[in-house]
Amino acid sequence: MALFAIADLHLSFGTDKPMDDFNGWDNYTERLEENWQLMLTEEDTTVIAGDISWGMTLEGARADFAFLDALPGTKIIVKGNHDYWWDTRRKIELFWKSCGFTTLKLLHNNCIPIGESIAVCGTRGWFFDAESYSSRKILLREVGRLTKSIQSAVRLGRKPIVFLHYPPIYADAVCEEIWDVLKEYQIDRVYYGHIHGSGIRRAVTGKTEGMALRLISGDSLGFMPLFVEN
Repeated sequence: MALFAIADLHLSFGTDKPMDDFNGWDNYTERLEENWQLMLTEEDTTVIAGDISWGMTLEGARADFAFLDALPGTKIIVKGNHDYWWDTRRKIELFWKSCGFTTLKLLHNNCIPIGESIAVCGTRGWFFDAESYSSRKILLREVGRLTKSIQSAVRLGRKPIVFLHYPPIYADAVCEEIWDVLKEYQIDRVYYGHIHGSGIRRAVTGKTEGMALRLISGDSLGFMPLFVEN
């Protein structure tokens, strides 16, 4: 059983918002499906770190969920800034159940154990320059969710691997509140999305303060899920 990761699929099977006109996004759903089928088996798990679907509601995202559910393996879903379909955990899980989707799981205020020793942890994250009252409120809520997720893994005696939608560091900017949590719990691997196109060259990849960072947005990976570990 292997763990993979990717973010920012921006699927639009149920909406009229195709991404193919953007540089590097031509035939992206076909490429994603081909790569996924080639690399993954039913025993594998893939974390999808946000911006899953352009659907505005759960029903509007149904066709995108169906596309993902038909791909091999389990998919762990993290919220992104464009996931407007997102609702309460109960409503999402009941909707998936009613549709017969059996391979989708939520990462939200929890951790998900993988194999014998690790746990997938994470949350959406937030902007590094949150200054307004409303933005700070969202940031602090995300800090709490990340902390809760990591703590749940620690309680299980598992090593946390963190997945965020927003980058904790981008170019020379740092989301200090998120970064402090990662350092406090000595997280050594963080995967994130959100960054596209020309912004990819400014993304931080590699070790920073002993923490390995990796951008996993779909276009940065050529829509090839990234192997994380066995």
